[in-house]
Amino acid sequence: MKPIISKNIRVRYPKYFRVGEYTVIDDFSYFATKITIGNYCHIASGCSIAGGGNFSFSLGDYSSISSGVKIWCRSNDYANDLVVLNPENIEIQDTEIKGNVTIGAMCGVGANTVIMPNNTIPEGTVIGAMSFVPENFAFKAWSVYAGIPIRFIKKRNKKNVLKQVKILEGKKS
Repeated sequence: MKPIISKNIRVRYPKYFRVGEYTVIDDFSYFATKITIGNYCHIASGCSIAGGGNFSFSLGDYSSISSGVKIWCRSNDYANDLVVLNPENIEIQDTEIKGNVTIGAMCGVGANTVIMPNNTIPEGTVIGAMSFVPENFAFKAWSVYAGIPIRFIKKRNKKNVLKQVKILEGKKS
């Protein structure tokens, strides 16, 4: 099945926008980096994934991002620098926080969570709503995290999740 992509989204780099089968992208989301989204994924309304054309974001199969999530592949330092977009021909020597963001298969990100650059969220990991993920956080696969900043909550039920994936795989038409 072809993906269902709202006509009410903005894609800054359409050449690098790839979306898998059985995936749904809801209204009013903004994509301003290289994007790869797997199969059976859902990106709810009002999400923003940005960082520019030099960085990338990927979302693994069977994963979802809830409404209002903000994912950054590049950001200003805020503590040490002027917080502006620099014109390309002017160098002010600012310190950027930057790096790709990868979310593995069977992951979920709760509503209004913020994920900073340079993060790899491993298979089966979920992040609770309204959480803050600092740059370069050390995740463990098949775990539940939440909070500001996030912290480990508990292990996730891997056996049950994999059973559900098997059911979906068996229903493909």
